[in-house]
Amino acid sequence: MKAIVLCGGKGTRLRPYTYSIPKPMLPLGNKPILEFVINNLSAHGFDEIFLTVGYLKETIMKYFGDGSKFGVKISYFIEDKEMNTAGSILPCKKNIEDSFVVVMGDHLSSANPQKLMEFHKKKDAMATLALKRTGVPLEYGVAHTDGDGRIEKFEEKPIVQNLVNAGMYCFEPEIFNYIKDGYDFAQDVFPRLLKEKKKIYGYIFDEYWIDIGRVPDYEQLNQIISIVDLVTRK
Repeated sequence: MKAIVLCGGKGTRLRPYTYSIPKPMLPLGNKPILEFVINNLSAHGFDEIFLTVGYLKETIMKYFGDGSKFGVKISYFIEDKEMNTAGSILPCKKNIEDSFVVVMGDHLSSANPQKLMEFHKKKDAMATLALKRTGVPLEYGVAHTDGDGRIEKFEEKPIVQNLVNAGMYCFEPEIFNYIKDGYDFAQDVFPRLLKEKKKIYGYIFDEYWIDIGRVPDYEQLNQIISIVDLVTRK
């Protein structure tokens, strides 16, 4: 199975760390973020991986090489200019013949991309988005009423649930017909698919997921990893 990992961004929100290190290569414990991403793909049967690289690309290419050290085959597509999330996968078009997965090189997750693909194929979809289920408990109980204002039931401190776009997608090769240079998945591609009434589905998951997008997120996660490492060594 094939997967494309987006690694070309500059990671401006994580400066000063990303002045000299591309965001996917920022270390978590003793491994770069991207290694966790590739290991998760490999563990679920994705053996051919395409990395779209741009900013400080040499660091990524030198570390991962052809992927043999990580049990996968890795190819690189170089962005000479910023092409946005969807635009960056266009160079991969000639290498895609079947359903494929796209993930972000700076998102940490234990979600199963193979299950995402299985769901996608079962729905006969053109595009499927992995949606992380999140919940925020309300501070107070809630009363539910009917149309006349009569109370039907009370719900004590319910959890308001949301489904967050986790930046993990499964597509059919036809998706390339809906992408242009500079296109973004969320802002350009998905709205067009909805407008043209194409089959686009959401695969809901509960596994761990975090977008390491800000300095506090990155530093807190590293602190947790350091503590776990310290405890497990004792």
